[in-house]
Amino acid sequence: MKQRYRLEALLKLKARMKKRAEIALARSLKRLQEERKRLEEFRKELTQIIADWKNAREEMKSALSAGMVVGEGNVYVNYVRKLGEDQKEKEEEIEDQHEVIEEAEGKVAFARREYIDASRELQVMEKHRELWQKKMRGELKQIEAKKLNELGNVIHQLKKWRGEKPIFEG
Repeated sequence: MKQRYRLEALLKLKARMKKRAEIALARSLKRLQEERKRLEEFRKELTQIIADWKNAREEMKSALSAGMVVGEGNVYVNYVRKLGEDQKEKEEEIEDQHEVIEEAEGKVAFARREYIDASRELQVMEKHRELWQKKMRGELKQIEAKKLNELGNVIHQLKKWRGEKPIFEG
């Protein structure tokens, strides 16, 4: 008679919870990586805007020293002003992205804690099942030893009843 582990359903539930926590952790890590990559892209864009702004100012200085017409000067001024606005916008986007990254890091920390907890709970359940199985094997050995002892007693009684001498007596 093989006994079934009573908490098998709970053990399966804990295994599923661990798997879900593992998937959630992987997703949150992926999102964090994507947000960091996006921050790097914003920084590159900002660097390009600053370089464009410096180049436009140099071109404007060169054009002014070469005797630029007044109407052309307004074009340069407007372009440089637009680049300055773009720079401020990009800096704000970078600040916002830092906040997004902090939020993503918080989600990663939460997901990691959930995964660790789920892993521990599963480990406890597996250890419990292992100890239960060990206990069941011990009980089966005791039952088997008792049955063998009873069988030995019956054989001994039969031999005694028939008048046979025990093997160990000389």
